[in-house]
Amino acid sequence: MAINKNHPFEDLNGVKCAVVETNCSRERVDFLKPLLEFNGYEVVVADAAPPKAAAKPAAPVAEGETAAPEPEAPPAPTLFTVGVTDVRFNATNAVFGRLLKTPEGRVVTQAYWLQKEKVSDDETPYYEKKALFQ
Repeated sequence: MAINKNHPFEDLNGVKCAVVETNCSRERVDFLKPLLEFNGYEVVVADAAPPKAAAKPAAPVAEGETAAPEPEAPPAPTLFTVGVTDVRFNATNAVFGRLLKTPEGRVVTQAYWLQKEKVSDDETPYYEKKALFQ
């Protein structure tokens, strides 16, 4: 349930959490978890719900023939939902409100949050970094 579409929260592993991101890869979780913990948030990571897909109808089998076995689908990549126990947390407000810091003491920028930059550069305005967001 959410206050509005910009502030989702749900139970992750039995704990009420504000959702930071859904459908994250393991690499993204490994980036977000230490960053949020450094900023004093208790982070909860849970497996994301499997995508909902409609079952394919079985192909008709002619009389006297046996149905060919269905090829096994490749395993879906493991995705995660990242949340924090502080239900007031909102990632957009935290990044643009300059509320998060890196372990080096720099302000987390949008490019750093999106992992488009290795080092957070809050000296250069985002609108001068057009190449990063195109």
